[in-house]
Amino acid sequence: MSNDTNEEGKSATRRTALRGLGLAVGGMALATGPGASAASAASAASAASAAQRRGVATYVLVHGTHSAGAFWVPIARELALRGHRVVMVDQPRHGAEAFVAESYQRQDLAAMAVEPSPLKGLGLDDYEARVTGIVRRAARNGPVVLVGHSLGGVSVSRVADAVPHLLHHICYMAAFCPSRVLPTADACTAAPENANAVSPVELTVGDPDRLGVLRLNFRTGVSGELALLKEMICADYPDADFRRILAGMQTDEPVAAYAGRAVGRAGTWGRVPRTYLRFGKDRTIATALQDRMIAEADAATPGNRFRVHDFPDASHVGPLDPTPVADTLDTLAGRRG
Repeated sequence: MSNDTNEEGKSATRRTALRGLGLAVGGMALATGPGASAASAASAASAASAAQRRGVATYVLVHGTHSAGAFWVPIARELALRGHRVVMVDQPRHGAEAFVAESYQRQDLAAMAVEPSPLKGLGLDDYEARVTGIVRRAARNGPVVLVGHSLGGVSVSRVADAVPHLLHHICYMAAFCPSRVLPTADACTAAPENANAVSPVELTVGDPDRLGVLRLNFRTGVSGELALLKEMICADYPDADFRRILAGMQTDEPVAAYAGRAVGRAGTWGRVPRTYLRFGKDRTIATALQDRMIAEADAATPGNRFRVHDFPDASHVGPLDPTPVADTLDTLAGRRG
């Protein structure tokens, strides 16, 4: 542990950022954009129109912090079986691009506390660019439904602000939806409505201010640490399923991702139809905080309010059976306004 005189301030920073731990993380021009041929533009428009008539959409699924696109596999499979296209986004240096600290592999916690991370310096601009690029490509083929889980909600808000005309519907699954009052994920997690959330502050490896990332050891064998993580993530899951989820977690998430502003504007983000999947036993983003974020978004755009779907028994990662969530998401392909 650091002996720096400002350790208390750093601990406060760590507590604030970690309180919001959620799980399950350049665009190509559209065919109809500048330089595209008339034939390619007509072809893209025809494909998009046909897809919309069939009620088929492309679901772009954005993971939360310390996670990856693979988090979505059970839900993605269900959506694909219903005839939809699905893209499970890996944010930069997540998933297929994941950074695995050498010290993490060896479980050398002393070395892990200081090993540099390539995620340092990444922020919401990088996350937005990754998702927007995928949305631009997906929109060539028809309606796009953009879904974010946990920290993935800030990317949903950012992208909906940047390219609202390319989005058929947006959905927050137990996700952050910042507002003018709570403009960042950090601000959301510090809200009094989240006071009863579970935080793994004592599990932090290294100093987030120095590393530039929040680093957690998901391979811990300490029973108390495992119990805390399970309470946060999926208290209702069998232990075997909990361990499966831990195996897919990543150690590092950039601190800047929590601190970046992600407030949707009424004239852009605010005109895209939106849905919130509300999880009633979430111990990471407390249900009371979910309710406040929904209410503040509705107050900002009273003519376009959240459609709220309740999952009263769901913990942070959602029901073990993906079918009910997939059933709800499936309805968004044909829902506009």
